[in-house]
Amino acid sequence: MQFHHHGYVSADPRVQDAVGTGIDRPAELPHQTDVLIVGSGPAGMLLAAQMSQFPGVTTRLIERREGRLVLGQADGIQPRSVETFQAFGFAERIIAEAYNIAWMNFWGPDPENPRNIIRTARTEDYAFKISEFPHLIVNQARVLDYFAEAAALGPGRITPDYGIEFVGLTVHEEGDHPVEVRVRYTAGERAGQERTVRAKYVVGCDGARSGVREAIGRKHVGQFAAHAWGVMDVLVNTDFPDWRTKCAINSEAGNILHIPREGGYLSRMYIDLGEVAADDDHRVRQTPIEEVIRRANEILHPYSIDVKQVAWHSVYEVGHRVTDKFDDVDVDQGHDPRVFLTGDACHTHSAKAGQGMNVSMQDGFNLGWKLGHVLTGLSPASLLSTYSAERQPVAQQLIDFDREWSALMARKPEEISDPQELATFYLGTAEFPSGFMTQYGPSMIVTDAAGPASHQSLAEGFPVGKRFKSVEVVRVCDGNPVHLGHHAKADGRWRIYAFADAPAAGAASALSDWAAFMASPESPVRRFTPAGADVDAVFDVKVVYQQAHEEVDIMCVAELFLPKTGPLGLIDWEKVYAAAPSAWTTDDIFEERGLSRDGVVVVVRPDQYVAAVLPLAATDELAAFFAGVFVDQHETAFAPVLN
Repeated sequence: MQFHHHGYVSADPRVQDAVGTGIDRPAELPHQTDVLIVGSGPAGMLLAAQMSQFPGVTTRLIERREGRLVLGQADGIQPRSVETFQAFGFAERIIAEAYNIAWMNFWGPDPENPRNIIRTARTEDYAFKISEFPHLIVNQARVLDYFAEAAALGPGRITPDYGIEFVGLTVHEEGDHPVEVRVRYTAGERAGQERTVRAKYVVGCDGARSGVREAIGRKHVGQFAAHAWGVMDVLVNTDFPDWRTKCAINSEAGNILHIPREGGYLSRMYIDLGEVAADDDHRVRQTPIEEVIRRANEILHPYSIDVKQVAWHSVYEVGHRVTDKFDDVDVDQGHDPRVFLTGDACHTHSAKAGQGMNVSMQDGFNLGWKLGHVLTGLSPASLLSTYSAERQPVAQQLIDFDREWSALMARKPEEISDPQELATFYLGTAEFPSGFMTQYGPSMIVTDAAGPASHQSLAEGFPVGKRFKSVEVVRVCDGNPVHLGHHAKADGRWRIYAFADAPAAGAASALSDWAAFMASPESPVRRFTPAGADVDAVFDVKVVYQQAHEEVDIMCVAELFLPKTGPLGLIDWEKVYAAAPSAWTTDDIFEERGLSRDGVVVVVRPDQYVAAVLPLAATDELAAFFAGVFVDQHETAFAPVLN
């Protein structure tokens, strides 16, 4: 963690100085706002935390509940989400309180006595193989708490406006705040009163029954599947030996997905309630908890559970639906979007693959920095059209995956030809549920990785369009091994990683020529950083040398990599790294990620996805790429608003 760059700090360094809209933030919902977020679920709270890093933008979040969520329904946290938590500053704390999934065991009918179940497979959890971060289970309410803290401690000081619900909206063609939103107070002395708020942009994070989705005429495409599941969080005594291990259980009586929860005692069970008749009319949702428990014991035979307390329970029918578009603009309308949908408002599916909260958060991460860039004048409004274009295909992939996983989970014993099939599928598809298979296609913010001008071969381990997969490097200033990607915080900045060619620091090289260009008036850093802002306010430029850290003379490093920032003009020493193994790490990022020894530049978006891979000599290409993303800050007049 870096702090003191704005002066000595003696209190909690996570509390950033209030700036812009964070100063004297009004308690009452204003009549006008730049961004109005509807709903405080995972996407909404992450979006608020991200927007708090843009304190020149007025952002408000309304939530119909009277206060924080007490009991969340979602609980599965995939490694990609923990990676995101790292960027928002709370990964270590949430890991400490969560349940870490180390194994998943599989149970099926005993061939000699099919009424009983036996363990058929033990599999190490996929997170061990594909990420430095674990696969966790933790209450959604705690995830929201951490994002709420990040939003409140950011320079924008964003806190939810509880007790206000969305009623409807109208998008006008004229005006600085063209979205007219009708809201209603649900609590306090003003309960039942309605009023109007004007916004530049509205984001619907308001769940599967989204009022925002209905207001802009978008439709959920898909159907409910004819299968019902009971779910319960329970405290029990049991003779089932794998009670504290994640399990998929198949028996003659049905199926269970069993997931231990945080705290050492609580567990969640998804219990198969069977197929739903076509004329059921959702009556299955009235199944009493006693029946759900009876079914669970029938499936677990010869084991049983003695339920001491039910913390929460529900019954749901599996549905697989994707909204036809994630914003309010059709392709042929010729203007930029004003209203966006995230999370369950635009994709719904079963809970058993542990994807809902995770994909929803990535919706918010994708959209947040784009809103920040447009509203601060850094980028054109056309950037916002990339949100739906990027996230809708991801949602469809999720639906396709979940449909297959749900079908496998719901099979009857006579439909299973290979007892290992579910375990094989679980491990064979690991990168998708972990959140690492998302790959954005070519656009104004992603170069074409497969086109004739592609330079992907220079950095094979950093696929363009996929998230930047971190590796340990050694920080030159102090010799400490650190994960390069973990230094990138969710502060709305782009990362430019320059992987050096072979010559030593300060020697004539392709890197030194590149650094000279980046310090010139033609460089993206000079053109697209607002006047008066820190040199690294928009672009965080780092260098990784091939040598061992003790062989890099930091005083010979180009000034680009030792910028002076903050009101005191202090040198930032933490942008210079070494790749060669040391006494503390055996990793060599050049080897681990297939990086060219002739040097390569890797450009990473604020949401941690690789945007471009370029040779050090391709400065014209680098400049042209960013010219398509940003507005030249020295041809327009606007005040810098980044922290």
